[in-house]
Amino acid sequence: MNRLNEIDATREDEAARAGWLYYVGGMTQDQIAAELGVSRQRAQRLVSRAVSEGLVRVRIAHKISACLELEAALRRRFDLQTVRVAPSLGEGGDAARATAPLAATVLERILARPEPQVLAFGTGRSLSAMVEEVMQPPANAHKIVSLIGNIAPDGSASFYDVIMRMADKLRLPHYPMMVPVISETAEERAMFDRLKPVQAVQKLAQSADVTFLGVGQMGDDAPLYKDGFITLAELRELQRAGAVGELVGSVYDAQGQLVHTPVMERIGNYRMAAKRAEPVIGIAAGITKVAAIRGALTGKLLNGLVTDEETARSLTQET
Repeated sequence: MNRLNEIDATREDEAARAGWLYYVGGMTQDQIAAELGVSRQRAQRLVSRAVSEGLVRVRIAHKISACLELEAALRRRFDLQTVRVAPSLGEGGDAARATAPLAATVLERILARPEPQVLAFGTGRSLSAMVEEVMQPPANAHKIVSLIGNIAPDGSASFYDVIMRMADKLRLPHYPMMVPVISETAEERAMFDRLKPVQAVQKLAQSADVTFLGVGQMGDDAPLYKDGFITLAELRELQRAGAVGELVGSVYDAQGQLVHTPVMERIGNYRMAAKRAEPVIGIAAGITKVAAIRGALTGKLLNGLVTDEETARSLTQET
């Protein structure tokens, strides 16, 4: 009987994974067949089973055992409060798209709380994708607050502005960080910090009941550099100082210790503190982000994580 139960669980895993690849990953049945190593006919049957048995409702209802094992391993290794691991979308899949449904369910549980909450948000593709997946309306007029400015040096706003998307979708009171992402000088940045509206938002961010953050890598594809906020010379200076990752403009090394260079004094953000008691959940996946995620977890800058299988597996391996 136990053997039969194991076989049924394995088949459910396979059907759930096929459903995830089809409905979330946007793969064709031929692509799913290649990814799972099965025939096209079997791939078609697996997708049909995922729907007929209620394993897929745009999101996966069945928790794939491999993902559960990785969640447990990450929780033990990094002493995390919250861990969710999404099935991988395979080679070439969009990691932000993979994590978005699971991240949205974590956020929806917070939105369902009857007591007023303060929710703080970073920015980036993963968080923006999460917002698109949110379906649960808020139970209260929770406040949402931004942790970093959204204005580029040329005056334009970021395409991945999470707080405005969230406010528009859920009609919640929102508090943007009304400062440039980076100022011309440290003195200019200090001037913004002295403004009463900015101080009010900083104070609200400090009182956040839960925080959701994207995790930026600090390789040559670093978001701070690619989006034009810092120069290549400034990126190299940060790399020489040991930078591996970035959370809302706070750059840190492999141990999660903040890196201090002149450019850091010009970034307008909420300075992230380590070992926060309230949930601070990173939403990030992708091999290029492994070092950044590991550094944030090692330094206790994050106490929660939503990621995908491939990334989770790399994080659980010894370095």
